[in-house]
Amino acid sequence: MSSKIYHNPRCSTSRKTLDLLRDNGIEPTVIEYLKSPPSRAEIAKLIGDAGIDVRTAVRKRESLYSELNLAEASDDELLDAMAANPILIERPFVLTPKGTRLARPIETVHDIL
Repeated sequence: MSSKIYHNPRCSTSRKTLDLLRDNGIEPTVIEYLKSPPSRAEIAKLIGDAGIDVRTAVRKRESLYSELNLAEASDDELLDAMAANPILIERPFVLTPKGTRLARPIETVHDIL
């Protein structure tokens, strides 16, 4: 089963999600998205495929979110900000042949295992 995880090794939720995949016999392709950021189009596709809205995919707790005044930003402005500053992308996104999920909460990944 081919799968991917957009991973930040410093994030406990991301590490736990990676462990969940491995505990279920899945060795995903690990994409450290801060080192290899997805394009704006890839971010938009992840969000659409996960069935969430753009605002759900933004890390509002990052200081950069406030510094860039993104609270009132449009979806296009949020996508531009995430593409330019991948730290603003909520994590982790998980892709399997059964679908895409933002693992917040982690249990949402069970739907695509």
